[in-house]
Amino acid sequence: MRFNFDIAESTEDDSRRSLTPKEDVQWVPLQNHPVFTTTADGGGTAATASASAGGVRNLLAWDGASRLYYWDSNQQCLHRISIRLGEPDPTSVVAASPSKVLRADKELNFVVNKISINRNGSALLLAGSDDLCVMYLYGRSSTKENAIVCRTVSIGSQVYSSDSSAIRILQVSWHPYSDTHVGILSSDSVFRLFDLSSAVVQPEQEYYLQPVEPGRSRNAASICPVDFSFGGDHLWDRFSVFVLFSDGSVYILCPVVPFGSVYKWESILEIYSDAHTFGLKSAKSAAVNNSNMAISWLETTFPEVAQEATDRENLSTIKAHSHALFDASLALQGPLRKVCHGGEDEDLAVRGAECEGRAVSFLYNLVSKDSILVTAWSGGQLQIDALADEIQPVWITGSAPRLRVDSFDHIRGIAMICESIPAEHSIVKLDQPLDNTVWLGHPPPLLRLAIVDLALPRKTEGSSLITMFADPLMPERIYSLHEGGVDSIVLHFLPFTSQINGKDENIKTPSVHPVLSTCQGETSSSSPSPLSGFASLSDSFGYSWVVVVTSTQECVVLEMKTWNLLLPIQIDKEKPIDMEQQKEKDTPDIISKELLSGPKSVLAPQASPNLRSISADSIEGRSALHQYFKLFHENYVEYAHKVYFELKHHGPQLKRIIDDQHARLDEAQQKILRVEAKQPMLDERIDRAVQRHNSLEQRLQRLRRLPGAHKKPLSRAEREFKSELDQFTGVELDALRSSIDTLRARLKRYTKSSKDNVTTQRRKIPGRNHAQDAQISQLKSSLEKLSLLNSESTKKVELVESAIKTMESSKNKTILS
Repeated sequence: MRFNFDIAESTEDDSRRSLTPKEDVQWVPLQNHPVFTTTADGGGTAATASASAGGVRNLLAWDGASRLYYWDSNQQCLHRISIRLGEPDPTSVVAASPSKVLRADKELNFVVNKISINRNGSALLLAGSDDLCVMYLYGRSSTKENAIVCRTVSIGSQVYSSDSSAIRILQVSWHPYSDTHVGILSSDSVFRLFDLSSAVVQPEQEYYLQPVEPGRSRNAASICPVDFSFGGDHLWDRFSVFVLFSDGSVYILCPVVPFGSVYKWESILEIYSDAHTFGLKSAKSAAVNNSNMAISWLETTFPEVAQEATDRENLSTIKAHSHALFDASLALQGPLRKVCHGGEDEDLAVRGAECEGRAVSFLYNLVSKDSILVTAWSGGQLQIDALADEIQPVWITGSAPRLRVDSFDHIRGIAMICESIPAEHSIVKLDQPLDNTVWLGHPPPLLRLAIVDLALPRKTEGSSLITMFADPLMPERIYSLHEGGVDSIVLHFLPFTSQINGKDENIKTPSVHPVLSTCQGETSSSSPSPLSGFASLSDSFGYSWVVVVTSTQECVVLEMKTWNLLLPIQIDKEKPIDMEQQKEKDTPDIISKELLSGPKSVLAPQASPNLRSISADSIEGRSALHQYFKLFHENYVEYAHKVYFELKHHGPQLKRIIDDQHARLDEAQQKILRVEAKQPMLDERIDRAVQRHNSLEQRLQRLRRLPGAHKKPLSRAEREFKSELDQFTGVELDALRSSIDTLRARLKRYTKSSKDNVTTQRRKIPGRNHAQDAQISQLKSSLEKLSLLNSESTKKVELVESAIKTMESSKNKTILS
């Protein structure tokens, strides 16, 4: 089978290559490729403008093997660049020139801000904020103007790309266990899963996220999603979807399985056995009920697990069947809360005290046995947590999903409302026994590893947008891509992987290393050059590279070190350092101490009492003399040879040392001369600084005499009110506007669909119009309430701003007078 597959693949590759004209291929360094060096005059203006408007973009994708894809926003085309890693040098990357140009067979009426390729490299996503397309890289295509025209199809055109729709695409990602399923999170708080092999217009699965009960939302940011991420290859994590909201809360949907996705047989059997071992044998009825639902779901989704052992001996992979519980919907587990230590403040269980602004992006990263969750905040902080317990599936009974079936009663689509369970919102303690958490439906707690401050420059016009990527070669390393460049964060402590004998003595903070800075100067006023592409490359020999593309199509290739990066320098703080011993270690030996100590003392052999009477010509005398000569040769003659050899080579070594000392002396003299030359200028600068200091002191004394300088500081209530206004201005207004736009879009779609299907609904379900009218009136009243709240909040903010401006103008007039 393997041989036949290789033949088919090679034949398909030959057919693919035949679509493009054969040209002379030259291998050049990737950073010198014509795609990145031949930028037309002013060609990067549009890209820069769109990048500044849409935040951090990523127009670069790697298929994991030998092809790099780059979307040219100016030419509206896709470049396919063949690369070779580690050639000709082990640390270099070369690319084939010219590259293959791929174009869509339809006009794209949106700005592409992200591209992503699936696992087998057959399809590539072109995502924007209001539309989404998939470009099939192979298959039926044609050539036109030295370019390959690929079939391009819009995804969810009825939901996202309609003219009257105000729904924005927040995040899009390929599912890690399927080459045809795409997950999309939109601003209407709905997570949709599309199957591109069956239907690209209608989603296969829809999950309407409702994190809080209607009417009980404390702020608008708690109901506005921001980002999502699929789980990794670990127990129930592979069936989980993590959703981040604007206030920093993280929720989990489990289980979410694309129809027809493929998994390892050992992985499914592991969680199946876990449910039987820890769930069914529990003493609590809630755990038994939850494990029974999980086992029933597993046996229906993967029928092979319920078969006899003889029927499943040769299984290596297993395919998921379409299934959904008819009387239950998935629970929105969360928000995930931090594990508390004793009397720790419970108000900080969700959000870290050091984080500022709003949550902007999310990353799930699996490192060995640890599930790492990283949340990026607009203030430039990264909140790094680890799951302190395993994820389990949770359903809410009594909330039936909406199913779409075919003529054979096979499920083709599901839609459900996912609500959060208020009873689960309890603070988790470290001293809780295991029976209080396993299979009880509680969301897993978070163990706070660190909060990393990237020290990004403060922005007055908006917040910082951060995108994160995991290193494919070393999962402990995380790359953060922002407007100021690229940073590398390396985790040195993992709660389960790094645990040694149950001790917490080896806890280490993450290390942060700047990889690339895009600031054009060292001053804070210089505006950074935005980035438009990022990709992390690695080969099988352990080498890793980072490829970064700026908005002006400049490519930067950096080799990333991986060896010994996880081994920081260990310093024993308790043991003092002896400077004399350190000096002796650093000073090289000119003559070895063994030679300086002299030859070894040799004991003379025991002689007979009549040795003096023995003649030297006799046999006994010759034997004694031979023995004495042998001892003398082994010790003194060999020692003399060693001394001669070392003294012979002592001269050149001493000459090198003297030359080095002379060079260092000349360098020191040059530095002294430079310092002496700069001394008058330094004295002059010091005098000017002293004069400036005196003038500032006099000005400070005059300012202290002003009447407004002795005003009282803000009280605690005033400071809390000011922080609430700042939070409302930065986060709540945007969240309210997004909610209002989403409600308007839903209302338009609902009224349009109700008008088109009003006659059909009357025939099938009598009295349905009254229910629809009630729902429409309820939506209208909710929209009016939100509009009223938004207008009142805007008036309050304008009033505060006018008061602040009046106070500042009065201060300026007082100072000038």
